[in-house]
Amino acid sequence: MVSRHLVAALIAALVVGTAVAPTAASVAATPGIDSEAIDSPAGGNDSALGDASQSDPSSDRLGWENGYWYNETLDVTPEDGLNDSELEAVVARSMARVEQIRRLEFETTVSVDVVSRDTYRDQWGTNASTPNTSTANRLHQNVKWEAMLSIGEDADAVAGYQSTQSATVGGFYSPANEQIVVVSANESVPKMDEITLSQELFHALQDQRFDLSFDRPTQEGHNAADGIVEGDANLVDRLYQQRCVAEWDCLQSGTGTDGADGETDREGDSEPAINYGVYLTQYQPYSDGPAFVTEIRATGGWDAVNDVYEQLPVSTEQTIHPETYPDERPHNLTFTDTSAAAWHVPDLGNGSPEYARFGQAGLSAMFMRPVFASGGTATPVVGPLAIYNFTARGDVSSVDPLNYGLDVTNGWDNDRLYPYVSNDSATTNETGYVWKTAWDSQVDAAEFAQGYTDLLAYYGAQPVDGHRDTYWIPEDKAFGDAFYLDQTGDQLVIVNAPNVTALSAVRAGAARSAEATTPPSNGTAAQPPTTTSGPGFVATGAVFSLCVIAGLAVWRDRDG
Repeated sequence: MVSRHLVAALIAALVVGTAVAPTAASVAATPGIDSEAIDSPAGGNDSALGDASQSDPSSDRLGWENGYWYNETLDVTPEDGLNDSELEAVVARSMARVEQIRRLEFETTVSVDVVSRDTYRDQWGTNASTPNTSTANRLHQNVKWEAMLSIGEDADAVAGYQSTQSATVGGFYSPANEQIVVVSANESVPKMDEITLSQELFHALQDQRFDLSFDRPTQEGHNAADGIVEGDANLVDRLYQQRCVAEWDCLQSGTGTDGADGETDREGDSEPAINYGVYLTQYQPYSDGPAFVTEIRATGGWDAVNDVYEQLPVSTEQTIHPETYPDERPHNLTFTDTSAAAWHVPDLGNGSPEYARFGQAGLSAMFMRPVFASGGTATPVVGPLAIYNFTARGDVSSVDPLNYGLDVTNGWDNDRLYPYVSNDSATTNETGYVWKTAWDSQVDAAEFAQGYTDLLAYYGAQPVDGHRDTYWIPEDKAFGDAFYLDQTGDQLVIVNAPNVTALSAVRAGAARSAEATTPPSNGTAAQPPTTTSGPGFVATGAVFSLCVIAGLAVWRDRDG
Protein backbone atom coordinates (compact mmCIF):
# COMPACT_ATOMS: atom_id res chain seq x y z
CA MET A 1 0.00 0.00 0.00
CA VAL A 2 1.26 3.49 -0.88
CA SER A 3 1.30 5.60 2.28
CA ARG A 4 -0.29 9.02 2.57
CA HIS A 5 3.14 10.53 3.27
CA LEU A 6 4.55 9.05 0.05
CA VAL A 7 1.62 10.37 -1.97
CA ALA A 8 2.10 13.82 -0.41
CA ALA A 9 5.78 13.72 -1.35
CA LEU A 10 4.96 12.69 -4.91
CA ILE A 11 2.39 15.47 -5.17
CA ALA A 12 4.93 18.01 -3.93
CA ALA A 13 7.49 16.75 -6.43
CA LEU A 14 5.02 17.18 -9.29
CA VAL A 15 3.93 20.66 -8.23
CA VAL A 16 7.41 22.13 -7.82
CA GLY A 17 9.57 22.86 -10.84
CA THR A 18 9.01 23.05 -14.55
CA ALA A 19 9.46 19.78 -16.37
CA VAL A 20 9.37 17.01 -13.77
CA ALA A 21 7.80 19.19 -11.12
CA PRO A 22 4.19 20.57 -13.55
CA THR A 23 1.91 9.40 -14.97
CA ALA A 24 3.48 -6.65 -9.97
CA ALA A 25 -0.06 -6.99 -11.53
CA SER A 26 -1.12 -3.68 -10.01
CA VAL A 27 2.17 -1.84 -10.69
CA ALA A 28 3.16 -1.90 -14.34
CA ALA A 29 6.39 -0.46 -15.66
CA THR A 30 6.06 2.64 -17.81
CA PRO A 31 5.68 1.49 -21.44
CA GLY A 32 8.93 2.07 -23.30
CA ILE A 33 10.66 3.54 -20.24
CA ASP A 34 12.19 0.54 -18.52
CA SER A 35 15.37 2.58 -18.17
CA GLU A 36 15.17 6.17 -17.01
CA ALA A 37 18.36 7.07 -18.86
CA ILE A 38 16.84 7.80 -22.31
CA ASP A 39 20.23 9.03 -23.55
CA SER A 40 23.75 8.47 -22.38
CA PRO A 41 25.08 11.57 -20.58
CA ALA A 42 27.47 12.17 -23.44
CA GLY A 43 24.50 12.10 -25.89
CA GLY A 44 25.21 13.55 -29.32
CA ASN A 45 28.19 14.21 -31.50
CA ASP A 46 30.17 16.64 -29.35
CA SER A 47 33.31 16.30 -31.46
CA ALA A 48 31.59 18.04 -34.35
CA LEU A 49 30.69 21.09 -32.29
CA GLY A 50 33.92 22.44 -30.84
CA ASP A 51 34.69 23.19 -27.19
CA ALA A 52 35.64 25.94 -24.79
CA SER A 53 39.32 25.78 -25.74
CA GLN A 54 38.52 26.90 -29.26
CA SER A 55 38.31 30.51 -30.34
CA ASP A 56 35.03 31.99 -31.46
CA PRO A 57 33.92 30.76 -34.89
CA SER A 58 33.85 33.09 -37.89
CA SER A 59 30.08 32.52 -38.21
CA ASP A 60 27.27 31.24 -36.03
CA ARG A 61 27.14 27.48 -35.54
CA LEU A 62 25.44 24.84 -33.42
CA GLY A 63 26.75 24.80 -29.87
CA TRP A 64 27.96 28.41 -29.88
CA GLU A 65 25.93 31.54 -29.17
CA ASN A 66 26.85 35.18 -28.61
CA GLY A 67 30.48 34.45 -27.72
CA TYR A 68 30.01 31.30 -25.61
CA TRP A 69 30.47 27.60 -26.34
CA TYR A 70 28.05 25.13 -24.80
CA ASN A 71 30.70 23.61 -22.50
CA GLU A 72 32.38 26.78 -21.24
CA THR A 73 32.76 27.45 -17.53
CA LEU A 74 31.40 30.86 -16.56
CA ASP A 75 32.84 33.26 -14.00
CA VAL A 76 29.57 34.19 -12.26
CA THR A 77 28.42 34.37 -8.63
CA PRO A 78 24.79 33.17 -8.63
CA GLU A 79 24.42 33.21 -4.82
CA ASP A 80 23.57 36.93 -4.76
CA GLY A 81 21.61 36.89 -8.01
CA LEU A 82 22.95 37.62 -11.49
CA ASN A 83 23.87 41.09 -12.72
CA ASP A 84 23.16 42.02 -16.35
CA SER A 85 26.46 40.80 -17.78
CA GLU A 86 26.28 37.54 -15.83
CA LEU A 87 22.73 36.93 -16.98
CA GLU A 88 23.73 37.55 -20.61
CA ALA A 89 26.52 35.00 -20.29
CA VAL A 90 24.28 32.37 -18.69
CA VAL A 91 21.60 32.88 -21.35
CA ALA A 92 24.11 32.66 -24.21
CA ARG A 93 25.69 29.46 -22.87
CA SER A 94 22.28 27.91 -22.22
CA MET A 95 21.19 28.73 -25.78
CA ALA A 96 24.33 27.01 -27.06
CA ARG A 97 23.57 23.98 -24.89
CA VAL A 98 19.98 23.75 -26.14
CA GLU A 99 21.29 23.90 -29.71
CA GLN A 100 23.85 21.18 -29.02
CA ILE A 101 21.19 18.83 -27.62
CA ARG A 102 18.36 19.49 -30.07
CA ARG A 103 20.38 20.10 -33.26
CA LEU A 104 18.53 23.28 -34.13
CA GLU A 105 19.99 26.76 -34.51
CA PHE A 106 18.52 29.85 -32.82
CA GLU A 107 17.63 32.63 -35.24
CA THR A 108 17.58 35.45 -32.68
CA THR A 109 18.36 36.03 -29.01
CA VAL A 110 15.42 36.24 -26.61
CA SER A 111 15.28 38.60 -23.64
CA VAL A 112 15.16 36.95 -20.21
CA ASP A 113 13.94 38.34 -16.88
CA VAL A 114 14.25 36.63 -13.48
CA VAL A 115 11.54 37.61 -10.98
CA SER A 116 10.33 36.54 -7.56
CA ARG A 117 7.01 34.73 -7.26
CA ASP A 118 5.49 37.79 -5.59
CA THR A 119 6.51 39.90 -8.57
CA TYR A 120 5.09 37.29 -10.92
CA ARG A 121 1.75 37.35 -9.08
CA ASP A 122 1.66 41.16 -9.25
CA GLN A 123 2.58 41.48 -12.92
CA TRP A 124 1.16 38.38 -14.59
CA GLY A 125 -0.64 36.21 -12.04
CA THR A 126 -3.36 36.42 -9.40
CA ASN A 127 -2.85 40.09 -8.52
CA ALA A 128 -2.39 41.34 -12.06
CA SER A 129 -4.92 43.57 -13.75
CA THR A 130 -6.49 41.68 -16.66
CA PRO A 131 -9.22 42.55 -19.17
CA ASN A 132 -12.79 41.86 -18.16
CA THR A 133 -14.31 38.74 -19.65
CA SER A 134 -17.73 38.62 -21.21
CA THR A 135 -20.59 37.23 -19.17
CA ALA A 136 -21.01 34.43 -21.72
CA ASN A 137 -17.38 33.37 -21.42
CA ARG A 138 -17.40 33.57 -17.63
CA LEU A 139 -20.44 31.31 -17.49
CA HIS A 140 -18.91 28.98 -20.07
CA GLN A 141 -15.74 28.59 -17.99
CA ASN A 142 -17.70 28.13 -14.76
CA VAL A 143 -19.89 25.43 -16.28
CA LYS A 144 -17.13 23.39 -17.86
CA TRP A 145 -14.99 23.25 -14.70
CA GLU A 146 -18.02 22.50 -12.58
CA ALA A 147 -18.81 19.65 -14.97
CA MET A 148 -15.30 18.35 -14.39
CA LEU A 149 -16.10 18.33 -10.65
CA SER A 150 -13.18 20.70 -10.13
CA ILE A 151 -14.64 24.14 -9.37
CA GLY A 152 -18.02 24.37 -7.67
CA GLU A 153 -20.82 26.87 -8.19
CA ASP A 154 -19.57 28.82 -5.16
CA ALA A 155 -16.31 29.71 -6.90
CA ASP A 156 -15.11 31.47 -10.04
CA ALA A 157 -13.27 29.43 -12.69
CA VAL A 158 -11.19 32.38 -13.88
CA ALA A 159 -9.92 32.95 -10.34
CA GLY A 160 -9.21 29.22 -10.10
CA TYR A 161 -7.07 29.44 -13.22
CA GLN A 162 -5.13 32.37 -11.88
CA SER A 163 -4.46 31.00 -8.40
CA THR A 164 -3.29 27.64 -9.77
CA GLN A 165 -1.08 29.40 -12.31
CA SER A 166 0.41 31.76 -9.76
CA ALA A 167 1.22 28.95 -7.36
CA THR A 168 2.82 26.51 -9.79
CA VAL A 169 4.40 28.19 -12.80
CA GLY A 170 8.20 28.01 -12.94
CA GLY A 171 8.64 30.19 -15.99
CA PHE A 172 7.05 31.13 -19.30
CA TYR A 173 7.85 32.26 -22.82
CA SER A 174 5.67 34.89 -24.48
CA PRO A 175 5.74 34.60 -28.30
CA ALA A 176 4.01 37.97 -28.63
CA ASN A 177 6.78 39.75 -26.70
CA GLU A 178 9.57 37.28 -27.56
CA GLN A 179 10.34 37.34 -23.85
CA ILE A 180 11.17 34.71 -21.23
CA VAL A 181 10.32 35.15 -17.56
CA VAL A 182 11.85 32.76 -15.01
CA VAL A 183 10.11 32.68 -11.62
CA SER A 184 12.51 32.27 -8.71
CA ALA A 185 11.62 30.38 -5.54
CA ASN A 186 13.91 32.79 -3.67
CA GLU A 187 11.84 35.86 -2.79
CA SER A 188 14.58 38.12 -1.39
CA VAL A 189 17.19 37.65 -4.13
CA PRO A 190 15.68 36.19 -7.32
CA LYS A 191 18.01 33.51 -8.64
CA MET A 192 18.33 31.71 -11.93
CA ASP A 193 17.56 28.03 -12.30
CA GLU A 194 19.31 26.93 -15.49
CA ILE A 195 17.04 23.94 -16.07
CA THR A 196 13.97 26.17 -16.07
CA LEU A 197 15.79 28.62 -18.34
CA SER A 198 16.74 25.87 -20.79
CA GLN A 199 13.14 24.79 -21.27
CA GLU A 200 11.90 28.31 -21.86
CA LEU A 201 14.75 28.93 -24.30
CA PHE A 202 13.73 25.83 -26.18
CA HIS A 203 10.15 27.12 -26.39
CA ALA A 204 11.58 30.26 -27.99
CA LEU A 205 13.54 28.05 -30.39
CA GLN A 206 10.39 26.06 -31.20
CA ASP A 207 8.55 29.29 -31.97
CA GLN A 208 11.36 30.49 -34.22
CA ARG A 209 11.64 27.22 -36.16
CA PHE A 210 8.12 25.76 -36.10
CA ASP A 211 5.81 28.71 -35.24
CA LEU A 212 3.72 28.03 -32.14
CA SER A 213 0.85 30.27 -33.22
CA PHE A 214 -1.43 27.34 -34.10
CA ASP A 215 -4.88 27.70 -32.62
CA ARG A 216 -6.76 24.95 -30.82
CA PRO A 217 -10.10 26.25 -29.49
CA THR A 218 -10.78 23.62 -26.80
CA GLN A 219 -8.97 22.33 -23.71
CA GLU A 220 -8.49 18.95 -25.39
CA GLY A 221 -7.16 20.59 -28.55
CA HIS A 222 -4.60 22.59 -26.59
CA ASN A 223 -3.46 19.57 -24.60
CA ALA A 224 -3.17 17.44 -27.73
CA ALA A 225 -0.96 19.97 -29.52
CA ASP A 226 1.03 20.55 -26.37
CA GLY A 227 1.88 16.86 -26.39
CA ILE A 228 4.55 17.63 -28.97
CA VAL A 229 5.33 21.17 -27.77
CA GLU A 230 5.82 20.27 -24.12
CA GLY A 231 6.93 16.71 -24.82
CA ASP A 232 9.79 17.93 -26.99
CA ALA A 233 10.70 20.65 -24.50
CA ASN A 234 10.66 18.34 -21.50
CA LEU A 235 12.74 15.72 -23.31
CA VAL A 236 15.33 18.38 -24.16
CA ASP A 237 15.11 19.53 -20.54
CA ARG A 238 15.79 16.00 -19.32
CA LEU A 239 18.79 15.55 -21.61
CA TYR A 240 20.04 18.91 -20.37
CA GLN A 241 19.72 17.75 -16.75
CA GLN A 242 21.67 14.59 -17.53
CA ARG A 243 24.54 16.70 -18.84
CA CYS A 244 24.41 18.88 -15.73
CA VAL A 245 24.85 15.78 -13.59
CA ALA A 246 27.56 14.15 -15.71
CA GLU A 247 29.71 16.87 -17.22
CA TRP A 248 28.34 20.41 -17.28
CA ASP A 249 28.55 23.10 -14.61
CA CYS A 250 24.95 24.33 -14.21
CA LEU A 251 23.21 26.96 -12.09
CA GLN A 252 20.52 25.59 -9.79
CA SER A 253 18.53 27.85 -7.50
CA GLY A 254 16.90 25.11 -5.43
CA THR A 255 13.16 24.61 -5.06
CA GLY A 256 10.46 24.65 -2.46
CA THR A 257 6.72 24.30 -2.36
CA ASP A 258 6.44 28.08 -2.17
CA GLY A 259 3.16 27.96 -0.35
CA ALA A 260 1.46 25.55 -2.76
CA ASP A 261 -0.35 23.51 -0.14
CA GLY A 262 -3.13 22.24 -2.38
CA GLU A 263 -6.66 21.20 -1.61
CA THR A 264 -7.62 19.58 1.65
CA ASP A 265 -11.41 19.51 1.86
CA ARG A 266 -13.04 16.16 1.07
CA GLU A 267 -16.11 17.68 -0.49
CA GLY A 268 -14.21 20.18 -2.57
CA ASP A 269 -15.84 23.09 -0.74
CA SER A 270 -12.50 24.83 -0.22
CA GLU A 271 -10.19 25.81 -3.07
CA PRO A 272 -6.72 26.92 -1.91
CA ALA A 273 -3.93 28.06 -4.21
CA ILE A 274 -3.85 24.94 -6.38
CA ASN A 275 -6.99 23.40 -7.81
CA TYR A 276 -5.93 19.87 -8.66
CA GLY A 277 -8.69 19.38 -11.23
CA VAL A 278 -7.34 22.30 -13.26
CA TYR A 279 -3.71 21.45 -12.52
CA LEU A 280 -3.92 17.77 -13.48
CA THR A 281 -5.80 18.55 -16.69
CA GLN A 282 -3.09 21.01 -17.70
CA TYR A 283 -0.24 18.75 -16.60
CA GLN A 284 -0.94 15.86 -18.98
CA PRO A 285 1.27 17.07 -21.88
CA TYR A 286 4.18 17.43 -19.47
CA SER A 287 3.79 13.83 -18.30
CA ASP A 288 2.88 11.95 -21.49
CA GLY A 289 4.59 14.28 -23.97
CA PRO A 290 8.22 13.25 -23.28
CA ALA A 291 7.41 9.54 -23.64
CA PHE A 292 5.47 10.29 -26.85
CA VAL A 293 8.41 12.21 -28.31
CA THR A 294 10.93 9.64 -27.08
CA GLU A 295 9.14 6.89 -29.00
CA ILE A 296 9.01 8.95 -32.19
CA ARG A 297 12.68 9.91 -31.88
CA ALA A 298 13.67 6.28 -31.28
CA THR A 299 12.28 5.30 -34.68
CA GLY A 300 13.16 8.34 -36.80
CA GLY A 301 15.53 10.63 -34.89
CA TRP A 302 15.05 14.36 -34.42
CA ASP A 303 13.87 14.71 -38.03
CA ALA A 304 10.85 12.54 -37.24
CA VAL A 305 10.13 14.70 -34.18
CA ASN A 306 10.33 17.82 -36.35
CA ASP A 307 7.76 16.29 -38.71
CA VAL A 308 5.18 16.03 -35.92
CA TYR A 309 4.90 19.84 -35.89
CA GLU A 310 3.49 19.51 -39.42
CA GLN A 311 0.93 16.91 -38.28
CA LEU A 312 0.00 17.75 -34.70
CA PRO A 313 -1.72 15.18 -32.48
CA VAL A 314 -5.48 15.58 -32.72
CA SER A 315 -6.30 14.17 -29.29
CA THR A 316 -4.66 13.51 -25.95
CA GLU A 317 -5.47 9.83 -26.57
CA GLN A 318 -2.74 9.93 -29.23
CA THR A 319 -0.11 11.15 -26.76
CA ILE A 320 -1.32 8.93 -23.92
CA HIS A 321 -1.24 5.95 -26.31
CA PRO A 322 1.45 6.78 -28.93
CA GLU A 323 0.51 3.74 -31.02
CA THR A 324 -2.71 5.56 -31.96
CA TYR A 325 -0.79 8.47 -33.59
CA PRO A 326 -1.48 9.61 -36.27
CA ASP A 327 -4.20 7.30 -37.58
CA GLU A 328 -6.78 6.93 -34.80
CA ARG A 329 -8.96 10.01 -34.81
CA PRO A 330 -11.94 10.91 -32.59
CA HIS A 331 -15.44 9.83 -33.56
CA ASN A 332 -17.49 12.53 -35.29
CA LEU A 333 -20.08 13.48 -32.67
CA THR A 334 -23.34 15.17 -33.62
CA PHE A 335 -25.52 17.14 -31.25
CA THR A 336 -29.11 18.36 -31.31
CA ASP A 337 -30.38 20.98 -28.88
CA THR A 338 -33.64 19.79 -27.27
CA SER A 339 -33.78 22.27 -24.39
CA ALA A 340 -36.83 24.26 -23.35
CA ALA A 341 -37.06 27.96 -24.19
CA ALA A 342 -35.79 28.99 -20.73
CA TRP A 343 -32.36 27.43 -21.40
CA HIS A 344 -29.80 28.17 -24.08
CA VAL A 345 -26.13 27.63 -24.92
CA PRO A 346 -24.22 30.94 -24.47
CA ASP A 347 -22.78 32.45 -27.64
CA LEU A 348 -19.09 33.26 -27.13
CA GLY A 349 -18.82 35.23 -30.36
CA ASN A 350 -15.89 35.49 -32.78
CA GLY A 351 -16.65 32.05 -34.20
CA SER A 352 -15.67 30.32 -30.97
CA PRO A 353 -17.16 26.84 -30.50
CA GLU A 354 -20.15 26.63 -28.20
CA TYR A 355 -18.90 23.41 -26.63
CA ALA A 356 -15.96 22.32 -24.49
CA ARG A 357 -13.93 19.17 -24.97
CA PHE A 358 -11.69 17.60 -22.31
CA GLY A 359 -10.54 14.36 -23.93
CA GLN A 360 -9.07 11.38 -22.16
CA ALA A 361 -6.61 13.67 -20.33
CA GLY A 362 -9.37 15.76 -18.76
CA LEU A 363 -11.56 12.80 -17.87
CA SER A 364 -8.61 11.07 -16.20
CA ALA A 365 -7.77 14.25 -14.29
CA MET A 366 -11.35 14.34 -13.01
CA PHE A 367 -10.92 10.88 -11.47
CA MET A 368 -7.41 11.66 -10.15
CA ARG A 369 -8.41 14.85 -8.36
CA PRO A 370 -9.75 13.31 -5.13
CA VAL A 371 -6.50 11.39 -4.62
CA PHE A 372 -4.37 14.52 -4.92
CA ALA A 373 -6.77 16.84 -3.08
CA SER A 374 -6.88 14.47 -0.10
CA GLY A 375 -3.18 13.66 0.03
CA GLY A 376 -3.90 10.08 -1.02
CA THR A 377 -6.58 9.17 1.51
CA ALA A 378 -9.59 9.43 -0.85
CA THR A 379 -9.77 6.86 -3.65
CA PRO A 380 -13.40 6.74 -4.81
CA VAL A 381 -12.52 5.44 -8.30
CA VAL A 382 -8.72 5.19 -8.66
CA GLY A 383 -5.82 5.09 -6.22
CA PRO A 384 -2.10 5.97 -6.27
CA LEU A 385 -1.08 2.61 -7.76
CA ALA A 386 -3.32 3.32 -10.74
CA ILE A 387 -2.41 6.96 -11.34
CA TYR A 388 1.38 6.72 -11.14
CA ASN A 389 3.67 5.14 -13.73
CA PHE A 390 6.35 2.97 -12.20
CA THR A 391 9.67 1.88 -13.64
CA ALA A 392 10.90 -1.71 -13.56
CA ARG A 393 12.78 -0.76 -10.38
CA GLY A 394 9.52 0.19 -8.67
CA ASP A 395 10.20 3.95 -8.67
CA VAL A 396 7.74 6.53 -9.96
CA SER A 397 8.91 7.42 -13.45
CA SER A 398 10.57 10.81 -13.71
CA VAL A 399 9.90 10.81 -17.46
CA ASP A 400 6.17 10.08 -17.40
CA PRO A 401 5.06 10.20 -13.75
CA LEU A 402 1.28 10.17 -14.13
CA ASN A 403 -0.79 7.51 -15.88
CA TYR A 404 -3.60 9.21 -17.77
CA GLY A 405 -4.45 5.91 -19.49
CA LEU A 406 -6.81 4.82 -16.71
CA ASP A 407 -9.02 1.79 -17.16
CA VAL A 408 -12.06 3.98 -16.52
CA THR A 409 -11.16 6.36 -19.39
CA ASN A 410 -9.48 4.01 -21.87
CA GLY A 411 -11.62 3.63 -24.95
CA TRP A 412 -12.44 7.36 -25.09
CA ASP A 413 -13.50 8.22 -28.63
CA ASN A 414 -14.70 11.82 -28.26
CA ASP A 415 -16.63 14.17 -25.98
CA ARG A 416 -18.48 17.45 -26.24
CA LEU A 417 -19.85 19.43 -23.33
CA TYR A 418 -22.52 22.06 -24.05
CA PRO A 419 -23.07 24.59 -21.23
CA TYR A 420 -26.64 25.75 -20.67
CA VAL A 421 -27.69 28.98 -18.99
CA SER A 422 -30.89 30.82 -18.26
CA ASN A 423 -31.60 34.54 -18.08
CA ASP A 424 -30.86 34.41 -14.34
CA SER A 425 -27.57 32.53 -14.57
CA ALA A 426 -25.43 35.66 -14.68
CA THR A 427 -26.53 36.57 -11.16
CA THR A 428 -27.25 33.14 -9.62
CA ASN A 429 -24.53 31.06 -11.33
CA GLU A 430 -27.19 28.33 -11.57
CA THR A 431 -26.45 26.57 -14.84
CA GLY A 432 -26.70 23.21 -16.57
CA TYR A 433 -24.98 21.20 -19.25
CA VAL A 434 -25.28 18.31 -21.66
CA TRP A 435 -22.07 16.26 -21.91
CA LYS A 436 -22.00 13.76 -24.74
CA THR A 437 -19.23 11.15 -24.76
CA ALA A 438 -18.39 8.45 -27.32
CA TRP A 439 -16.46 5.25 -26.60
CA ASP A 440 -14.81 2.46 -28.53
CA SER A 441 -17.34 -0.04 -27.21
CA GLN A 442 -20.48 -0.39 -25.12
CA VAL A 443 -18.35 -1.95 -22.37
CA ASP A 444 -16.05 1.09 -22.29
CA ALA A 445 -19.06 3.43 -22.05
CA ALA A 446 -20.53 1.38 -19.19
CA GLU A 447 -17.23 1.34 -17.29
CA PHE A 448 -16.96 5.12 -17.53
CA ALA A 449 -20.62 5.53 -16.46
CA GLN A 450 -20.03 3.39 -13.38
CA GLY A 451 -16.86 5.30 -12.48
CA TYR A 452 -18.65 8.62 -12.92
CA THR A 453 -21.52 7.44 -10.72
CA ASP A 454 -19.04 6.42 -8.01
CA LEU A 455 -17.40 9.84 -8.28
CA LEU A 456 -20.75 11.59 -7.86
CA ALA A 457 -21.38 9.49 -4.75
CA TYR A 458 -18.03 10.62 -3.34
CA TYR A 459 -19.14 14.24 -3.71
CA GLY A 460 -22.39 13.51 -1.89
CA ALA A 461 -24.80 12.30 -4.60
CA GLN A 462 -27.82 10.14 -3.81
CA PRO A 463 -30.12 8.32 -6.24
CA VAL A 464 -33.39 10.17 -6.76
CA ASP A 465 -36.47 8.19 -5.83
CA GLY A 466 -38.83 7.61 -8.76
CA HIS A 467 -36.34 8.48 -11.53
CA ARG A 468 -34.07 6.23 -13.52
CA ASP A 469 -30.30 6.90 -13.51
CA THR A 470 -30.87 10.23 -11.78
CA TYR A 471 -28.84 11.59 -8.86
CA TRP A 472 -28.87 14.64 -6.65
CA ILE A 473 -26.13 16.35 -4.67
CA PRO A 474 -27.54 18.63 -1.92
CA GLU A 475 -27.27 22.38 -2.47
CA ASP A 476 -24.95 22.86 0.51
CA LYS A 477 -22.23 20.95 -1.36
CA ALA A 478 -19.89 22.58 -3.87
CA PHE A 479 -21.34 20.52 -6.72
CA GLY A 480 -24.92 20.63 -5.50
CA ASP A 481 -27.07 19.81 -8.56
CA ALA A 482 -29.13 17.10 -10.25
CA PHE A 483 -27.55 14.64 -12.71
CA TYR A 484 -28.95 12.21 -15.27
CA LEU A 485 -26.97 9.53 -17.10
CA ASP A 486 -28.24 8.03 -20.35
CA GLN A 487 -26.20 5.32 -22.07
CA THR A 488 -27.15 4.19 -25.55
CA GLY A 489 -24.74 1.64 -26.96
CA ASP A 490 -21.23 3.10 -27.07
CA GLN A 491 -22.34 6.63 -26.19
CA LEU A 492 -23.13 8.18 -22.81
CA VAL A 493 -24.94 11.48 -22.27
CA ILE A 494 -24.70 13.26 -18.91
CA VAL A 495 -27.28 15.97 -18.20
CA ASN A 496 -26.92 18.45 -15.35
CA ALA A 497 -29.35 21.01 -13.97
CA PRO A 498 -29.95 22.87 -10.69
CA ASN A 499 -32.68 20.37 -9.73
CA VAL A 500 -34.46 17.28 -11.00
CA THR A 501 -37.35 19.20 -12.58
CA ALA A 502 -34.94 21.32 -14.61
CA LEU A 503 -33.14 18.27 -16.05
CA SER A 504 -35.84 17.68 -18.65
CA ALA A 505 -35.85 21.40 -19.46
CA VAL A 506 -32.13 21.30 -20.23
CA ARG A 507 -32.47 18.04 -22.19
CA ALA A 508 -35.86 16.69 -23.26
CA GLY A 509 -36.44 13.20 -21.87
CA ALA A 510 -33.92 13.45 -19.04
CA ALA A 511 -34.70 12.06 -15.58
CA ARG A 512 -37.17 9.50 -16.91
CA SER A 513 -39.64 8.12 -14.41
CA ALA A 514 -39.05 4.64 -13.03
CA GLU A 515 -40.04 2.50 -10.11
CA ALA A 516 -38.74 3.87 -6.80
CA THR A 517 -35.04 3.32 -6.36
CA THR A 518 -33.51 1.85 -3.23
CA PRO A 519 -33.27 4.50 -0.49
CA PRO A 520 -29.82 5.56 0.76
CA SER A 521 -28.17 3.36 3.37
CA ASN A 522 -29.37 5.65 6.19
CA GLY A 523 -32.91 4.70 5.32
CA THR A 524 -33.93 8.21 4.34
CA ALA A 525 -34.70 8.99 0.73
CA ALA A 526 -33.74 12.64 0.43
CA GLN A 527 -35.97 14.62 -1.90
CA PRO A 528 -34.29 17.33 -3.97
CA PRO A 529 -35.92 20.72 -4.38
CA THR A 530 -37.69 21.48 -7.64
CA THR A 531 -37.45 25.26 -7.73
CA THR A 532 -35.05 26.92 -10.11
CA SER A 533 -33.79 29.53 -7.65
CA GLY A 534 -30.66 29.09 -5.57
CA PRO A 535 -27.75 30.80 -3.86
CA GLY A 536 -26.35 33.50 -6.08
CA PHE A 537 -22.79 34.21 -7.12
CA VAL A 538 -21.80 37.40 -8.88
CA ALA A 539 -18.30 37.36 -10.31
CA THR A 540 -16.34 40.29 -11.57
CA GLY A 541 -13.53 38.01 -12.71
CA ALA A 542 -11.46 38.60 -15.78
CA VAL A 543 -10.27 36.61 -18.74
CA PHE A 544 -6.86 35.14 -18.05
CA SER A 545 -5.25 35.65 -21.43
CA LEU A 546 -1.55 35.38 -20.67
CA CYS A 547 0.11 33.06 -23.16
CA VAL A 548 2.33 30.75 -21.13
CA ILE A 549 4.14 28.19 -23.22
CA ALA A 550 6.04 26.60 -20.32
CA GLY A 551 5.83 26.02 -16.61
CA LEU A 552 3.63 23.43 -15.01
CA ALA A 553 0.61 24.32 -17.01
CA VAL A 554 -0.04 25.94 -20.39
CA TRP A 555 -2.28 28.97 -20.05
CA ARG A 556 -3.70 30.56 -23.17
CA ASP A 557 -6.95 32.18 -24.17
CA ARG A 558 -9.22 29.18 -23.82
CA ASP A 559 -12.60 29.43 -25.47
CA GLY A 560 -13.28 25.73 -24.96
